[in-house]
Amino acid sequence: MSERNYWTKLGLVCWLVVLAAVWAVPASALQLGSREVKQWIETLERPERIAGLKVDEIVARLGLKPGLVVADIGAGTGVFSRPMAKAVAPGGKVLAVDVDQGLLDYITQRAKQENIANIQPVLGKFEDPNIPAQQVDLAFFHDVLHHIENREAYLRNLVSYLKPDARIALVEMDHNDMQTPHRDAPEMLLTQEQVDQWMVAIGFQQAQKFDLFPGKKWFVIYERKAVPPMPFDDMMDHGMHM
Repeated sequence: MSERNYWTKLGLVCWLVVLAAVWAVPASALQLGSREVKQWIETLERPERIAGLKVDEIVARLGLKPGLVVADIGAGTGVFSRPMAKAVAPGGKVLAVDVDQGLLDYITQRAKQENIANIQPVLGKFEDPNIPAQQVDLAFFHDVLHHIENREAYLRNLVSYLKPDARIALVEMDHNDMQTPHRDAPEMLLTQEQVDQWMVAIGFQQAQKFDLFPGKKWFVIYERKAVPPMPFDDMMDHGMHM
């Protein structure tokens, strides 16, 4: 065998080994950036990271009260699930939705440690939160929507789990921030205008906006668009009588 053919075949073998390793990784791991669950837990639970999230300030602006049902979409390690669960108790609960069972197991473990009994883990799908029933008062996304490949389809599926007066809250990175970690991945940078359009398409409109992270993130709460009253002439045309 010539030296050239040897190196060519060796390169091919190495490439096949790499492909085999990639194919062996479960889809959920690829969605999470090919990290082990343990690595994600360590990253998401770093005290300095949590300190910068302004968890208490965000939760305080969600208008939560006892009895409400919150879906924490892409719950991760439950950094927001835990304080939200306390805010909706008694009578309410948090559906901690994630595509990785390992993270859901961690959420369950932490909830037990902190005596929080109203967090329900939900194993979601990549295009569907897979919530058990139409029961959600608030769907909450924190730094998650840009990780979802088919965002419009996901939002359309989400609507089927929401109550008629439900709201959707989003915290997303500002695409204009030159220090955003996804600057080199433009497909992961969302503009607020894009999200507003997707929300309009599913029947929601911007209701509140909070400037907690100037130049870094935007925080918006959406609510269902009000249906305009039908004009009197149209009511008569539809056979409606006063």
